[in-house]
Parts: sequence; C-alpha cells; structure tokens
Amino acid sequence: MMNFILARIGSAIVTIFGASVLAFVVLRAVPTNPARLIAGPFANDEVIAQVTANLGLDQPLPVQYFDYIVSFFGGDWGFSYSAGQPVLSQITARLPASAELALYAFLFAFIGAVLITVLVSFLKSRWLDRLLRVISFVSVGIPPFWLALLFLMVFFEQLGWFPGPVGRGPAPEVIPTGIYTIDYLLAGDLSGFGTAFYHLTLPALALALGPFGYLVRLLRANLLDVINEPFVTVLHAKGVAPISAHFSHILPNAFMPTLTAGGLILAQLLGGSVLVERIFMWPGIGTLVIDGILRQDYAVVQAFIMLSAIIYIGVNLLVDILYGYVDPRVRRS
Repeated sequence: MMNFILARIGSAIVTIFGASVLAFVVLRAVPTNPARLIAGPFANDEVIAQVTANLGLDQPLPVQYFDYIVSFFGGDWGFSYSAGQPVLSQITARLPASAELALYAFLFAFIGAVLITVLVSFLKSRWLDRLLRVISFVSVGIPPFWLALLFLMVFFEQLGWFPGPVGRGPAPEVIPTGIYTIDYLLAGDLSGFGTAFYHLTLPALALALGPFGYLVRLLRANLLDVINEPFVTVLHAKGVAPISAHFSHILPNAFMPTLTAGGLILAQLLGGSVLVERIFMWPGIGTLVIDGILRQDYAVVQAFIMLSAIIYIGVNLLVDILYGYVDPRVRRS
C-alpha cells in the first residue's frame, strides 16, 4: 500500500510541475506588457524599463520560472496592482465563498444522482428509466451559465421565489470559517443558516445539474453491468432478498467509478465556477478572476491557474488513494 501511495504522490508532483510550466509559459505568451499596465499609459520608456527590472521580467525565462515557483510555494503569490493588495490575501478572502458554493453544488449533484439512480434501478420501471435517461442527457448538455440565467428569469424575476444576483446575503456576526452556513450553525442561528442556504440554492443548482447528469449516466451504466453479472444470479438462486442483494452486493460493486468521478467533479467545482459566480454576483474566486482578466491583472490569473491545478490534482490524489485502499485490485495493478 505504501508503494502505491508514494507512486501516486510522485505522479501528482510531476503533474503540478507540468501545470506550473504551462501556466507560466502561456501567460507570458499573451501580447501584454505587465510593466506598461503597472506604469500607466503615459509612462516613458525609462520608467517602463525600471518597472520591468523591479518585476524581474528582464531575466531569462528559466530564472523567472524558478523565482515564480519559489515565491508561490513560499506564500508570495504576487501583487495585484489593479486592487493594490497581495494576491494571496485576495484569494484567501474569497476562497470560502467559492468553497461553500462548490460544496453544496457537489452535494446536490452527488446525493441526488445516487438516490434517484439507485431507486430507479431497484424499481426496474422502464418508463422511469427512460425519463431518467432523458433528464441526464439534457442536463449534461446545458451550459451552467445559461442555466443560471434561466433560473434567474424564472425563479427570481417571474415567480419571486429566490433572491436575485445579490451575492451571499448578510454575513454572520462571527465568521470563524468564512462558510456562512457553517458559521450560522456554529452560532446556533438556524434562521441565519436558512437565509444563507436560501441565497446559495439557485447558483448551486445551476452548477449541480451538469455533474448530476454525468453521475446518473455513469452509475446507471455500472449498475446495469453489475446486475448482469453471474454472482447476482447466484444471490437470487440462494434466496437473498432483492433489496438486500441490490443494496448490499450490487450497489457496492457499481459505486467505485462513481466515487472517483465525484472526487474529480468536486475538485473542478472547488477550482472556481467563473461565469456562474459572475452572474449571481457571488464574491468568490471566479468573480475575482474575471475582474483580473478584464483588468489584465497578470498575477491574479496566474495564481488562479496554479491554485486550480493544485486543488484538482490534490483531490484526485486523495480519491486514488481511497480507491486503492478500498479495492485491492487497484493496488496490485
């Protein structure tokens, strides 16, 4: 097991290194001079040259990359000249909002997909199965930003059931975690928890529908494969109750690929849901990145790419280790 874990960690480190090189090279290939943006449009060549030297942009690319990596993992993620703040403090302030939205979107998608798919497969209703297939097919094909706009038009503007694009709602008096629903629960304020949940429902559902459809299709296919395995016939021949066979034997054998996919989906959501956050004015990392792109804020976009890669690779690593722990066949392979 230890060799398996070390191999996965080594692979994750190499992948993070590749992502850092890609982010570094791509952003420096953009035809934009950060020194000109910082110095202003009326700065002369001497001032621009001085700013370029201060930023280290006059150094060879390998030297710039080494300085960038050392600074990043040392906690210096650069300085946002458009906001006048360090990038790390900006991302730290906005990360809880994105994490809360991603967590609830993941829970909506994962729990909903598992419950509905398992129920439909157990009931063996042909028309329910067809309806589930149609829903999953449609949900995978709908872009989250389009769904977010549709939700606002229907549930906010027409029906008035949910709040509009006003962000997270009122903040709790004490914010130990930055995740409002958890902070309200820690304070014992159920009314505040309901308000926070009320504000995040629409954006979380807009993000959740696509992963929901994907997980439904994946779990349904795996359940159908396992149901046709010979050991299921043996279980029925031995007189095992259908509900016991389904939930104690069939579902555990079909669930592992869904668990892996769920981990990757969570990592993707944690990396930031840029357009949906912007539409709902959710004060998360996605909104910060869009502002950084519009302002051509070099440091913010670079830090976001690195952070997204680390989150995605890190969660994928944890899922791989969990998968290997649960299924010995993965370790042996």
